[in-house]
Order: sequence, then C-alpha cells, then structure tokens
Amino acid sequence: MAHPKEVRLKVRRAFVFDRLSLEIAAVKHGVSHATARRWKSDACEQGDDWDKAQAAQLMAGGGIEAAARQMLAGLVMQYQATMDELNASEMTPAEKVTMLASLADGYNKTINASKRVLPETNELAIAMSVVQRLSEFVKDRHPDHVGTFAEILEPFGRELEGEYS
Repeated sequence: MAHPKEVRLKVRRAFVFDRLSLEIAAVKHGVSHATARRWKSDACEQGDDWDKAQAAQLMAGGGIEAAARQMLAGLVMQYQATMDELNASEMTPAEKVTMLASLADGYNKTINASKRVLPETNELAIAMSVVQRLSEFVKDRHPDHVGTFAEILEPFGRELEGEYS
C-alpha cells in the first residue's frame, strides 16, 4: 500500500521534531515500522539524514539542559506509549511484569545519565529504582500476585510521573 508523501513528512516530523522513536512515529501515523525505516534510509541516501536533523534540532532547542529535558520528555512519551501497548496486549501478567521491569530499568538508566545535567531528576531516579526493585521482588517471591501488581503499577506510574515532572 502506497502512502501519500504527507504521511512520510509527518513521520519524519514526529521523529525529528517530536523526538519520537521511529517505531512510535510510524505507529502514530499508521505505517509499519519497516516502511518508516525504508523511508528514513531512502531519505539518507538522498542527503536527508533524519538522525542528523534530529540531533541538530535537539541542540538548536536551547543548549544541553534543553536537550536533556527534551530527551527525558521523549522517554516519558515512549514510556506512556509502551504502557498503553502493554494494557492493550494479550501478554500474560508475568510477561507484563518482565516488560515493566525492563522499561523501568531503561528509564532509570536514562535518569541516572541526566543527573549531572539536571540534578532535579535525582528524586525521580530513586523512585523509579524502588519501583524496579519492587517489580523484581514481586516477580521472584510472589508470582501469584503478578497480575494484581501489574494492574496497580500502571496507574502508580502516572502518579510518580505527576509528582516528579
């Protein structure tokens, strides 16, 4: 199925300016990830490197602090998109908790990397670390409660996000 050029431009805009991952930008605009990857590759061959454009946009936005804030905002958007996908998926509760622990780990690593630039993220990093450890604890020691934990964790994540953003 051929997509109009405007859809390709929307995917590029979401990737470059909104700092969405290519996969999320593709889903947002109703195209497959493979199609978006092909568009990105084709554009690069024609001199339009989406990664360089994204980096330039990030730096033009106001220096390293703005770049770090933009990176964190992008991560929060991807976190929420992943949470929405997990809620809609047919995964088992144990698979969901494993995915949530992985998501929390990535989030935590990003927060830790930004501490030097944005010291106010330290509290959020601590909160996310606690959530990650609790996820692993429930999965390892109370596997029969994994489903309930997964139901509670998603709205609690929104509470944390509201508290520390």
